[in-house]
Amino acid sequence: MSPKKTCAAAIALVIASQWTPAAQAATVNVTTAAQLKAALASATPGTTISLAAGTYRGSFVTQKAGTSAQPITLTGPAGAVLINDGPAGDPPDCPAPAPGYDSGYGLWLVDAPYWNLTGFTVVESKKGIVADNSHHTVIDRVTVRKTDEEGVHFRKSSADSIIRNSTVTDTGLVQIGFGEGVYIGSAESNWECHGNSGGVDRSDRVQVLNNTIGPNVTAEHVDVKEGTQKGVIRGNTFNGKGISGQHSADSWVDVKGSGYLLENNTGTFSKPGTLANGYETHQITGGASGCGNTWKNNRSDVGGSGEYAIKITTLSQCASNPNVVHASNTVAGAKKGLTNAKVTP
Repeated sequence: MSPKKTCAAAIALVIASQWTPAAQAATVNVTTAAQLKAALASATPGTTISLAAGTYRGSFVTQKAGTSAQPITLTGPAGAVLINDGPAGDPPDCPAPAPGYDSGYGLWLVDAPYWNLTGFTVVESKKGIVADNSHHTVIDRVTVRKTDEEGVHFRKSSADSIIRNSTVTDTGLVQIGFGEGVYIGSAESNWECHGNSGGVDRSDRVQVLNNTIGPNVTAEHVDVKEGTQKGVIRGNTFNGKGISGQHSADSWVDVKGSGYLLENNTGTFSKPGTLANGYETHQITGGASGCGNTWKNNRSDVGGSGEYAIKITTLSQCASNPNVVHASNTVAGAKKGLTNAKVTP
């Protein structure tokens, strides 16, 4: 072999020995609850945890982080069903994994950014899926149903996350007024626990895309909390049958954050249940809270129950940063019409 070819071969060997592509990351096949717990506890960037069809009972929590280049994936068919029969043990002052404590959550991500959750089902748990300080969580084609409280919660600054193509039904079976379908951020009263960005829960830029939420979601289908901003709620189907009206749970979407875009959603309502308005805004903390949000091309049928498709309760508070309701929105079955705000072409 010529010296030139020998040198090229040596360089290629060095490059090959140093290059570990994401495609070579481990795939862990799981068939039991014990295996799932172990896989969640030992996952590393690029790991794929593949669930076989079957029922997985237990407390499923991870504190392992993926990366933008190598997220961690938990995937399985709809017939792979996670159930948490908890909670159990003495909870800490603020929710956090602790020896002997079971949160009761179907799946709990804690300090675990860059996870992809796809395909499987979570049922019969206190809460469905909770992401705490777990930014860039992607939930895709997941089903959550029959939860005591909310279905999916992006909490403790779990920013830049997405839930898409998923189904959430039958929430709030125990805590009716706390049975939100998708919950973004935290109430100001809980920032002491969940505010880790200057005291505010900054679960910003969360996207809720092309999901089916309801029926029998007993609180808001999407609850956007104060302090969050610049999310997108697009292409969803909201079935308001069964919404309770308790604890101010009387709309498909309540926007207390700022700078959200709500477009191309379809909302319906039929008895039993209580619907005051299809969409609402509220100002909780002052400033930008409940301001600067935009509605485009949403189709609403409030079933003869609600006053408006879109009620802006922050008209005077948001004079310098108004909420915008475009004429492309439509309404049927409203007692008072499309909106109480000025309609923008």
